[in-house]
Amino acid sequence: MSKVIPGSGGDRYIPACARTGAKSAVYFTRDLSAEGLLKAYAKIASRLSGKVGIKLHTGEPHGPNIIPRPWVEKLVKEQLPDAAIVETNTYYDGDRYTTEDHLKTIATNGWTFCPVDIMDAEGSLPFPVKGGKWFTEVEMGKNLANYDSLLVLTHFKGHSKGGFGGSNKNIGIGCAGGQTGKKAIHTTPGSDDMWDISYEEFMERMTESAKAVADHFGDRIVYINVMRNMSVSCDCEGTAAEPVVTPNVGILVSDDILAIDQACVDLVYAMTGEQNHALVERIESRHGLRQLTYMKELGMGNDLYDLYDLDNGEAPLTPADAVRDVKPFTE
Repeated sequence: MSKVIPGSGGDRYIPACARTGAKSAVYFTRDLSAEGLLKAYAKIASRLSGKVGIKLHTGEPHGPNIIPRPWVEKLVKEQLPDAAIVETNTYYDGDRYTTEDHLKTIATNGWTFCPVDIMDAEGSLPFPVKGGKWFTEVEMGKNLANYDSLLVLTHFKGHSKGGFGGSNKNIGIGCAGGQTGKKAIHTTPGSDDMWDISYEEFMERMTESAKAVADHFGDRIVYINVMRNMSVSCDCEGTAAEPVVTPNVGILVSDDILAIDQACVDLVYAMTGEQNHALVERIESRHGLRQLTYMKELGMGNDLYDLYDLDNGEAPLTPADAVRDVKPFTE
């Protein structure tokens, strides 16, 4: 059996002029508020039916950068009253490692206005990976199979392993079983280092896991990325997260996982060097851009898109125009 070799180029940004293929639609609002979230949700609401899960990173205790709870509460109460927030336990030991501790953390952070389903509380279930090179299946929290539709509600930010955390990371890591799927993504079998898989191989494993989730839901999965409080640290670092220095941008929504994550990356790269240097360094130093090229190789979506401005009658918008008036980050 031939050895599996990771791809390359995860440290090199590919501008839109160098990409090829079809385009998807991505919608954008600068309105970082509960009303802005509702505006974004309205563009994809018709895609969700039946029992709806909301895949949200609920954060470590008192995490300063997570999506504000009142925004999500308003969305749930007004548009998704029967939905549940869905999560899985962590691979690392901490305040979300066991279901008991995880539920305490969820209560601490105020996610008490709707059911929260720790999907791997009673184990995990293999979901097939079509066309992968690292996996034929990934163990997901078993309760994921109980949902008809999935709203992937993501805080876009940096990440210590992935370079950036967008929709791909939210479901690729966030739906995987804490001690099963996450372990297979992060750790070489037999290794004493639970974090020994990095760079392109890590991006590819995470992306194959995300593909298993996306394929399972088909056209009943949609994505919202919130570009706010974008520390280079993930929300899994809680109060230890690095200070935010990247400006807030807005909220994006799409039914294409690659297009929405690519659009967020493009918006970051469209900023000035003074504005984006920390996040760009984090993305490139971890070879995080391999997430995007591998999603394209796996046929998960398009890396070209049309960006539409929800604040101006859905007029076409360029990434440069979208970030032209961003302000330096302040609390």
